[in-house]
Amino acid sequence: MTYMEVKERLNLPDEDITRLLHSLACAKYKVLLKSPDSKSISKEDSFSFNEAFTDRMRRIKISLPVVDEKKKVIEDVDKDRRYAIDAAIVRTMKSRKQLQHQQLILEVVQQLSRMFKPDFKLIKKRIEDLISRDYLERDADNANLYRYLA
Repeated sequence: MTYMEVKERLNLPDEDITRLLHSLACAKYKVLLKSPDSKSISKEDSFSFNEAFTDRMRRIKISLPVVDEKKKVIEDVDKDRRYAIDAAIVRTMKSRKQLQHQQLILEVVQQLSRMFKPDFKLIKKRIEDLISRDYLERDADNANLYRYLA
């Protein structure tokens, strides 16, 4: 069968079919034979059952290659951290009403240090974002002073 025939019969997205075929044709157990013989799967490849396949084990475990879940997890963690930083800034400013930049940074870092070590640049970006969304404002006379807008 060709790659496209497999895709039509399984009715799965390309990335899933590539992962499945790779685990069956290019991994430790070569249950399928692939032509041309290479380590990557392309849409021009054709596959056939490997009748010579044998293994001493009665059962074998064929693992799927890991998807780019790490990237997705990192994105989700970054998103959650942005929300946590926003919440810490708003909490601090709600209680203090106005605060100097350095003092705000220190209090936010202190609040968040139990969960993770926040990056100062990210805190500054989140402050700028909160200013643009009208949660905070800069003092007209002193650029290092922030006010909470109720």
